Amino acid sequence: MSEDTSVMSATRFNGRIRRNGGAWPVEAGRYRLLASRACPFAGRSLIVRRLMGLEPAISVAFTDPLQDERGWRLPAPDPVLGIRFLSEPYFAAAPGYDAGVSVPVMVDVPSGKVATNDIDTLSIDLATEWGEHARRGAPDLYPEAHRAEIDELNTDVFHNVAIAVYEAGMAETQEAYDSAYQRLFDCLDRMEERLTGRRYLVGDTITEADVRLFNSLARFDAIYHGYFKCNRNLLAQMPALWAYARDLFQTPGFGDTVDFDDMKRHYFTVLDAGNPHHIVAGGPDLSGWLAPHGRDALGGRPFGEGTPPGPPPAAEAVPPAGRPG
Repeated sequence: MSEDTSVMSATRFNGRIRRNGGAWPVEAGRYRLLASRACPFAGRSLIVRRLMGLEPAISVAFTDPLQDERGWRLPAPDPVLGIRFLSEPYFAAAPGYDAGVSVPVMVDVPSGKVATNDIDTLSIDLATEWGEHARRGAPDLYPEAHRAEIDELNTDVFHNVAIAVYEAGMAETQEAYDSAYQRLFDCLDRMEERLTGRRYLVGDTITEADVRLFNSLARFDAIYHGYFKCNRNLLAQMPALWAYARDLFQTPGFGDTVDFDDMKRHYFTVLDAGNPHHIVAGGPDLSGWLAPHGRDALGGRPFGEGTPPGPPPAAEAVPPAGRPG
């Protein structure tokens, strides 16, 4: 989502793209995913799309990590949609639209209108509704037997990690900061305890719950610890969570969607209240993301009965500046 106060605003376009028809039926080539590698909420859709092998069915365009007064923008006019600013499909869908313009967003190519920007359901629908277009060996990221548990964890992580870091970083009173800070670290402590004896959050395979937590963890030491004052400790000082995050980062479909350079340039320049000169921090050392994690000893089958995805398409590869090592 937009890394400003709209990060806490409600989703406006909550349509569902589903295989059984409706306003937005599943159809290969019909939709274009607009996403930012800087944004943790967009990161969910990028990872699920990769894990499911939906690249041939759903094209993608990456926004520039920088913004101006017009908000999210594409580096050049989009060759599919013919737009330069993310606001354009929002205005096409709702003339006079005056609410937040956020990523990720699925745009209906024929009409140029937003189909959905619902961060809660978009990645779940990619995991469950696009099966006929998924790759052979795609994992079950939202298994029916575990959905209640996944939903409960997702709610906890959303409010007490993904949103709490923003509430801490944007707090205008000490009380608001203290509350968000406490909720954040209470939740991280719960996740640390949960992951000490198990490889994944739910069951013995990667699920939607892991996708969502990972995106916050990937940004923690580089952004949230210092810039958002979430500094009780580094992720690297929480043994289970740090090993878990490295395990996922080194799993195909996760780390190959993460661009640390985009992240840092975005946060340190767009959220400028505490950084008016837009100085981008030099650290942290990213090489630790490639260090052995030892989580294999806990068992588990990352993709269940499935297989890892292949390399990302060349046009979607993260530039060297955004990768560790």
